[in-house]
Amino acid sequence: MPPPFLRASTPGPPPPAPVVIAVCSGKGGVGKSTVALNLAVALGLDGLRVGLLDADLHAPDIPLMVGLRRSAPSRGWTLSRAGAKAAVEPVERYGITVMSSGFIVAEDQAVTLTAGLAGALLAQLIFATEWGELDYLVIDLPPGTSDVVQETFRLLPAARAVIVVTPQDVAHLDNRRVLAALSMAGATPLGGIENMAALTCPCCSSRLEVFPPVAPERSVWAAGLVRLGSVPMGVVGDGGGTEPVVATAPESPRGVALREAATAVRAAV
Repeated sequence: MPPPFLRASTPGPPPPAPVVIAVCSGKGGVGKSTVALNLAVALGLDGLRVGLLDADLHAPDIPLMVGLRRSAPSRGWTLSRAGAKAAVEPVERYGITVMSSGFIVAEDQAVTLTAGLAGALLAQLIFATEWGELDYLVIDLPPGTSDVVQETFRLLPAARAVIVVTPQDVAHLDNRRVLAALSMAGATPLGGIENMAALTCPCCSSRLEVFPPVAPERSVWAAGLVRLGSVPMGVVGDGGGTEPVVATAPESPRGVALREAATAVRAAV
């Protein structure tokens, strides 16, 4: 049997938007959800109709980042729906439409789904959510090349990938593996965004390097990935919080860099 990335895709429902951007990374802790949220909000600020799907089903962070939390544990969820009960209601925040498994379970409730059930929930969140008319759907994927990542590109074969990387050797190594997996899937990588590129001093605005440099030949850029943006670190009160800084601190170094990255993503599309 061929690997899941190589299995032929059967025709499915049309995607919720003509352009689907899957934000992914081979390594956790690189700020992937932050980049996905800010890309979605920045595109919305440009007048586009944007949906954001938090597809990190087991560890959803987007609800917290948009100021929402569910405290009541879920007792169950119907994965197979029909008729009027088929629709799933999203949430409107910062001018975009947001859906997450974090709206289904409490924020400290464990999500223990098998691969098959996770795929069914993912398909429901993609196709049964009442997105309305969208221009873009941005998907925040879990790190690595897990079943959920593979299923996303199977369900949405035209999705374009944006890879988030930090200036660390291990982050570049893990993302080179993601590039190989995307190639196996026939998926299109639009490019990469370097997050936490450096720290901009809030006092003198000088650039402070935090990580040792990655050998150029070991980087994802050497593998042919186009650089779509470079986003510095921020400090609390100057674009360093969890909220979308493109809306809350647009003139901060992070806010400016993320808006420029969103513009580059549109141009690449």
